[in-house]
Amino acid sequence: MRLMSHDEERPEAGEAIQRVGARVRRARARRRMTMRLLADASGVSLRFLSQLEAGEANISIGRLASVARALDVSIVELVAENPRWGQKGDSVALLGLRGAGKSTIGPRVAGQLGLEFFELDERIEEAAGMPLAEIFSMHGEGYYRRLEVECLEALLARQRPSVIALSGGIVHNEEAFAAARRGCTTVWLRAKPADHMQRVIDQGDRRPVANRPDAMEELRAILAAREPLYALADVSIDTSKAPVDEAVAQLVVELG
Repeated sequence: MRLMSHDEERPEAGEAIQRVGARVRRARARRRMTMRLLADASGVSLRFLSQLEAGEANISIGRLASVARALDVSIVELVAENPRWGQKGDSVALLGLRGAGKSTIGPRVAGQLGLEFFELDERIEEAAGMPLAEIFSMHGEGYYRRLEVECLEALLARQRPSVIALSGGIVHNEEAFAAARRGCTTVWLRAKPADHMQRVIDQGDRRPVANRPDAMEELRAILAAREPLYALADVSIDTSKAPVDEAVAQLVVELG
């Protein structure tokens, strides 16, 4: 038994195949399996697996069941139209440097998924009763990081699905980052350093470049230091390559 070929299939069938491919790709990434390793473990060909993850395969139920077993997931999780996304919790946590698109993409993804959207830094400001700049100047980074953990855990303890835009530096807060990875499907919104910088400036904030001739090199260094940690995310979307509408659609498919 198989799904219809691309020549025969209706649009919704093509969407279903893409959805299955995205879930297989995400499950494989979580288990740190190469495509070759999954092909060997499931007994399917590397060519079929490559086409499956690209959303181009004619999916036979038998071969898909073999892939599901190798990934230690149920076949239902791969094909159901509205599963509990992420398999680790109903919330989605957005990672990335300032200017990655978290505040732009996050609310739109939340709206399409029927979820609430939160900016973690806004919750921290509410908890402290002061803006971020004052938190750092009056109490220091240690106080901010403690609030970061407390506010994130409070959001997750609500047990109500949401999309949460995390701070850019949360990956350096071991406790907070662990809570996000444990309780959410994590998404890294990637962008080129120049795009990060330009987007912040376009928002009217020139502080990153004011009287700082080496601002771009500093940004590159920060991104290079954080990239290995951002790369631990379950899903990655390149917002430099995809316009906002496309990035939102991509992410909804990945989470679907």
